[in-house]
Amino acid sequence: MNNTLSHLPTPSARRVAVHLKPAAERAVKQGHPWVFEQGITRQSHAGQAGDLAVIYDQKNRFLAVGLYDPTSPIRVKVLQTKHPAEINAEWFRERLQAAADLREPLLDSDTNGYRLVHGENDGLPGLVIDRYDTTLVIKLYTAAWLPHLRSMLAALEQTIYAERWVLRLARTVGQPFGLQDGTVLKGTPLKAPLTFQENGLLFTADVTRGHKTGFFFDQRDNRALAGKLAQGRTVLDVFAYVGAFAVYCARGGAAHITSVDVSAPALETAKQIYALNRRQGRIPDVPFETMTGDAFQTLTHLVRQRRQFDMVIIDPPTFASSEADVPRALKAYNQLAEAGAQLLAHNGIFVMASCSSRVDAQQFFETIIPAATAHRPDLTEILRTDHALDHPIGFPEGAYLKCWFARDE
Repeated sequence: MNNTLSHLPTPSARRVAVHLKPAAERAVKQGHPWVFEQGITRQSHAGQAGDLAVIYDQKNRFLAVGLYDPTSPIRVKVLQTKHPAEINAEWFRERLQAAADLREPLLDSDTNGYRLVHGENDGLPGLVIDRYDTTLVIKLYTAAWLPHLRSMLAALEQTIYAERWVLRLARTVGQPFGLQDGTVLKGTPLKAPLTFQENGLLFTADVTRGHKTGFFFDQRDNRALAGKLAQGRTVLDVFAYVGAFAVYCARGGAAHITSVDVSAPALETAKQIYALNRRQGRIPDVPFETMTGDAFQTLTHLVRQRRQFDMVIIDPPTFASSEADVPRALKAYNQLAEAGAQLLAHNGIFVMASCSSRVDAQQFFETIIPAATAHRPDLTEILRTDHALDHPIGFPEGAYLKCWFARDE
């Protein structure tokens, strides 16, 4: 490890004692990992980011301990409940080992790219660790991790073998103490995107500058299912990003694939990934077309052209970052489902997903299914899916991904 972290503060020995309103106390007792600012009735003193906050119940008994974050509406991110514990490298090692054990089955599926730590859902709130072969990308979503980062990394060193660590910082964290987003903390510097494997297919990711940590692992199971359904079909892949769905569909025997995305660089990467798998003999030589443009406008254009596809896949980004965005998000899902259904050929397969936790599964399905069946009344549901193994759901807000597979009968 280099000396990049030498200027980080050490954890304060002084704990912040916190008491909660009854509703907030009940939530913590039920396992919810967040304590909001408005749920606190009193605290011993004004803490700093990363101080350990000890939460007491109405009878002044220990309830939980967590990371204090004075700049976030989520004032305490809970680490441990019911029994006191010393939050140190050994405590982090046990959590990291549990996370690694949960994902062990993935190692038998020709997969070395996946989410190793999924924040709150793995008991490490505000922390994400993604594995790209022998590189681990550590992303912090709160500055409360900074005083504990060295202890956590010491535990990581003992738990998971990796040749390289890359540090990513969310915008809410900023770049304090001289830290830079994309810094290589351990191992050789990166001069090119990393190559990794998912279900035997090859992908690349820019882990120092790419979205999130460079790739979206959460759709792995849905990509695999779409690939199995793609045999002999012409495929329209909307919001394609780097074409991961397209590569799976090619391996599944698709007849032709069209990927749509607003980002020309993303589609250029999609072409490179497609060519990489083709050269390696992992996919057949399937015609692959890309279209750069706004998804809504492109779909409207394709409808006017009376284009038809045997499989339509729509995997949009998060439309609702706050509760106020939900009505607009539902309207967008409705528009996409309508357009997608109009482009679907007879006997076609329709796939549509949502990655917004603000829009729950019931809202999503009750929006898209009527919109799609209005144009394709014979659409019959195949399956509804949610999270893959490496994206466990540990609390209600942790359930964000949902996907609908349907066939036109």
